[in-house]
Amino acid sequence: MKTRKLYLGPLTDNRRWDMVAIRPDDVFVVTPPKSGTTWMQTIVALLLSGDPEVETDLAMKMPWVDFRMREMSDVAERIEAMQHRRSLKSHTPMDGLPLDDNAQYICVFRHPLDVHFSFRQHVRNIPLAWFDAWYPEDDPDRIAIRRFLDGGAEGFDADNTPLAHILRHYKAAVALADRPNVSLFHYADMVRDLPSTVARLSTLLGTSYSESVIEQLVSAATFANMKNKADRYVPAGGKGFFKSDTDFFHSGTRGKWHGQLTDAELATYDAIMCAELPSDQREWLEHGSGDMSD
Repeated sequence: MKTRKLYLGPLTDNRRWDMVAIRPDDVFVVTPPKSGTTWMQTIVALLLSGDPEVETDLAMKMPWVDFRMREMSDVAERIEAMQHRRSLKSHTPMDGLPLDDNAQYICVFRHPLDVHFSFRQHVRNIPLAWFDAWYPEDDPDRIAIRRFLDGGAEGFDADNTPLAHILRHYKAAVALADRPNVSLFHYADMVRDLPSTVARLSTLLGTSYSESVIEQLVSAATFANMKNKADRYVPAGGKGFFKSDTDFFHSGTRGKWHGQLTDAELATYDAIMCAELPSDQREWLEHGSGDMSD
């Protein structure tokens, strides 16, 4: 990728990647927010360590590089000092990231409407007013869904995770999916068959463990275990960044948007999806590789 798009918002600055010297064995976890980021990061941490009790400490050990609330010189220094195999998090689409021929890029997606409703829950769990204009707690005018549907893919809008930004993420990943080091995963497939997800990722990362160890790693990566041990698995867990660490893992379900939208809102969503994606790509973005019933 010769040139990178600029993604600059209140929370995001992808120019920060210019201060990171990529290593050939680095693992990037690249996702729209609330698409399975923390879940995938945890699986990566488990596979790189081989330890079901590993202290993931994602915010420090697998940092969100784009997040401009931390001084980048400090983040870059910490990343450079890491002696273990590194994994780095990004909410920037692939067309805004440095693309190395050897590093692994793990892109995770989820039904866009599930992302939206999960993000609504997420912002209510943050003790700050960052997102109140887009996601008012009392929303009789249905501002949140309107801005999800009409928001832009870049700038201020992008940090609020509108549909356009999710589609930008997906299209940028699909455009690079023929590369052997760019892989697409889907949240629904992770829910349906977590062992297969772990096995596929293990192959990509080149890790190898006994069957019994893999079973322990899969058990550690289940939603129930992560929710029960939220202070361990939540980014910055136990530090008061969220009102409730447990609520960070709110439900882990799919189809939470059913019955929540009007016919007109669903029609608008459908029209955008039909205009932006061919039918096979839309089906995968919404449902993954398995059952299309949700």
